[in-house]
Amino acid sequence: MGFLDTLIGKREEKRPDIQSILPQEVFEAGVLELRDIIAPSALKVTPRELDLGEKILRSFFVISYPRFLSEEWFSPILNMDKVFDVSIFIHPIETSKILRQFQKKVAEVESQIHSREEKGLVRDPVLDVAYQDLENLRDQLQQAQEKLFDVGLYITIYADSELELDKIENEIKGILEAKLVYVKPALFQQEQGYKSTLPLGDDLLSVHSKLNSSPLSSLFPFTSFDLTSDKGILYGINRPNSSLILFDRFSLENYNSVIFAKSGAGKSYFTKLEILRTLMFDTDVMIIDPEKEYEYMAEAVGGRYFNISLNSEHHINPFDLPIPTADESSANILRSNIINLVGLFRIMMGGLTAEEDALIDRAITETYALKDITADSDFRNVEPPLMSDFELVLSGLEGGESLAQRLTKYTKGTWAGFINRPTNVDINKKLVVFSLRDMEDELKPIAMYIVTHFIWNAVRRELKKRLLVIDEAWWMMKSEDTASFLTGLVKRGRKYYLGVATITQDVGDFLKSPYGLPIITNSSIQVLLKQSPTNIDNLQKTFNLTDEEKYLLLESDVGEGIFFAGLKHVAIKVIASYTEDQIITSDPSQVLALKKARRELEEEREPSINAPATTS
Repeated sequence: MGFLDTLIGKREEKRPDIQSILPQEVFEAGVLELRDIIAPSALKVTPRELDLGEKILRSFFVISYPRFLSEEWFSPILNMDKVFDVSIFIHPIETSKILRQFQKKVAEVESQIHSREEKGLVRDPVLDVAYQDLENLRDQLQQAQEKLFDVGLYITIYADSELELDKIENEIKGILEAKLVYVKPALFQQEQGYKSTLPLGDDLLSVHSKLNSSPLSSLFPFTSFDLTSDKGILYGINRPNSSLILFDRFSLENYNSVIFAKSGAGKSYFTKLEILRTLMFDTDVMIIDPEKEYEYMAEAVGGRYFNISLNSEHHINPFDLPIPTADESSANILRSNIINLVGLFRIMMGGLTAEEDALIDRAITETYALKDITADSDFRNVEPPLMSDFELVLSGLEGGESLAQRLTKYTKGTWAGFINRPTNVDINKKLVVFSLRDMEDELKPIAMYIVTHFIWNAVRRELKKRLLVIDEAWWMMKSEDTASFLTGLVKRGRKYYLGVATITQDVGDFLKSPYGLPIITNSSIQVLLKQSPTNIDNLQKTFNLTDEEKYLLLESDVGEGIFFAGLKHVAIKVIASYTEDQIITSDPSQVLALKKARRELEEEREPSINAPATTS
């Protein structure tokens, strides 16, 4: 039987031989079959590999195993991001037959041991161990606790070139030989090796090792790294084994995550998908959106959308104070807020000297005192001061005139409408988005600091399961004060049932900050999507990636990468339903098409108010 017949299946005897008729007759007779279409145009069989035209393949068989096989010893091979086939052939051996052979083998080994003793030779530990193993296995076979099998384990690898094939071969051999499992290529039997790894059930190599039940069980099932849980949301598909990655971030030691990806790699898409699915599990989500990407999603799920800009009607007063919880005192709340405000003014004024820092601290305390707010006050019945009140107090302090002058643009200038107003933002919704796209770049770090601090005060006010998403977090890493505040959120969020999702594409700036690594180490979930070559070395060092994982990130498609959760990590592919995709897509062409479709739908639904009345 020919190789292609074995590969595709036997021909029916009544069918005409396709080689005996002309191409035109083939077309007219209609005898062209599927196998004639999918079969390679030519084959080249060499002693070491098989050339199928587009791919070169090489087959191997396992020739030796160690004395003990640990569980999941084969997992590193199965989880390799390579194209390969594995076949395991198990041929049961009749116990009564093998026991007779065992009896003979035990006698041989025992004879060798006695012979060495009679000659006065030192005991051979290899013979002693072999004798013990044979005795134990014989007892287990006799008691039906174990069975014996002839096992053939074959691997066929694929590559585009012979050089790549050699590289994969060395990688597989290195992994297996480290576990004392040795393989050999099927020299001059590559055709048989390939057929043996096809899903035909033909063991044509017949290279077997005898294994009893216990070591054989270490091959099954085909275990691979997975993050499938009985609760949580669907993050994506496990690329090596196509299992579902179901996970609950609130089941980990902390609820934080970081996402690194180059522009266009799908980080916002991944985040929006997680948000949509998280909302179904009674979790409040708050988003800081620098690029106005979450507006339609907020509208679709009935959330609130606040556009923070110099001309916005939405205002946040940084002097607001949260209501203390049962385990917090007013004094601690006030002290913490003063420290945060000093950090805010440090950003607003482009840095402060030690003397100016102390002066600002004193002025903030006196500004609160001006409104009768002290460490003993009940914050539920107080009216917080405004930025203009602080400016007034600061200008009255010795040495504070120049600082008050620098603050004028925030109280009387073009930026006065941003923070010199009482807070009128209500975040009593399941999804709340703060958009900063229309805010000037110079003010974005300040705005992110103020919004994040406002959210933090709301989080401390009431204990609820919440997720805070900070997109383009590198804006906050540009200033030490904003980066420090973000790190504090990440470290303290768990106490208030808060998970912080940090997203950035500027990996270099993020990791350059002294606060970058602490944020990563305090995030139980880490997602790396497609990366650029300029950043990959930093990521490899930070996340201890293998070279294989490094190249996987460089070659990934949109929405593909590596998902870390706790001590496990898997290669992930993000999958969304059609409806979810319509809500979360960031592709400009899709966004324009959706906007056009919505406009047309609104025009169709709009009642024809101006249509003339008709009478009968």
